Amino acid sequence: MLDWANDLIEQYTVGQLELEKRANALDRKSRSDMDDLTQINSMIESMSFCIDWMATGRQPGTYRGAEKRAVYQRQYIEDMDTIPDIAEQLEEDHKHLYISKEERLILADIFASMSHRERQCYVLHEGQGMSMGKIADEVGLKKRTVQQYIERARQKVRERVTENVS
Repeated sequence: MLDWANDLIEQYTVGQLELEKRANALDRKSRSDMDDLTQINSMIESMSFCIDWMATGRQPGTYRGAEKRAVYQRQYIEDMDTIPDIAEQLEEDHKHLYISKEERLILADIFASMSHRERQCYVLHEGQGMSMGKIADEVGLKKRTVQQYIERARQKVRERVTENVS
């Protein structure tokens, strides 16, 4: 992690400890101190939330890492260089590969329909020829989960291909 991020986490942790000391020093019988305690506890909770977020890079309590599904994935993939240029690899074999603009858009549409994990597992399995077990080790998932992602991705490919053929 970057030094500035570590420094910020450290500052928040020190601030949180100071707030906890103040909370412990308050008189639990005094009405005004109880109001202050409520406010301080809220601040401690907020700082804890921020520390967790900075330490993990994800919003605490969300399991997908984003509040809205696919918020980072919705991109105009056809405008991006998603499909790698393999011209150099083909020059060695003196083969030529041509993908029309329409085929490129269909391929981009297929990739856009997949979640990040589906696309990742599918490309590693189909494109790189990696086994499901090796993919599972590399991305930190169970083999069955990788298999499910690949099956879903294949289903989406079949659906998109039949839509475009019809």
